[in-house]
Parts: sequence; C-alpha cells; structure tokens
Amino acid sequence: MSEGTEETVTDQTVPDAAEPVAPATPAPNASEPSAGDRTRRKIRVGVVVSDKMDKTVLVRIDRRVRHPLYKKTVARSNKLAAHDETNDAHVGDTVRLMETRRASKTKRWRVVEIVERAK
Repeated sequence: MSEGTEETVTDQTVPDAAEPVAPATPAPNASEPSAGDRTRRKIRVGVVVSDKMDKTVLVRIDRRVRHPLYKKTVARSNKLAAHDETNDAHVGDTVRLMETRRASKTKRWRVVEIVERAK
C-alpha cells in the first residue's frame, strides 16, 4: 500500500433471510388486563370470621406447615382484612381473596367471589 491511500472498512450487516422476524404486538384490548397487571397478585381462600364492619370482612386463612425441627404437621392460620364492596359475605362463608392496593391501614385484600355460603 502506498502512503496516501487508506482502506476504510465499514461494518455493514445484511439481514439474513433465515432469521425469524418478531410479529408486531397487537394493540392492548380494554377488556383484557395487561401483562403483569393481575398475573402476579396472590389469591387465597379462607373463611369469614367477622362481618361487623362496613364493606370489610375478616377472613381466616388456614394452612398446614411441617415443623422444621420436629417434622410434625402443624396447623397455622392468620386473619386478613378484606374489602367487600357489596357487604355480601357473612360469617361462615368461604371466600376467595385477591391481593390489591392498600385500601386502609390494614386492608390489602379484596373479596373476589364467595365460593360457598355458610349452612
């Protein structure tokens, strides 16, 4: 090569015909929840133990865990305050709860459906 001439190499990539092209994402539908909206919310099933508050029920969630040292199955429970917009759930009803945004100091769940009515 001579002193006055320099070669310039440009890196041009040509799209390969064999590479798949990602399809265009459809416009979000108003009736469907967007991805990640309700997919990561926790859902629990429990029994209503108190319905004395307005639009709020106290629900007992029962679960069985294995004791880490003694390996015996132990019953554990905790009570969650849940929002019940229609005041439809009553003591003894089995309800399905969904985690939601904070509604008050203690309410972070809402009643999705009443699974079974009290007898």
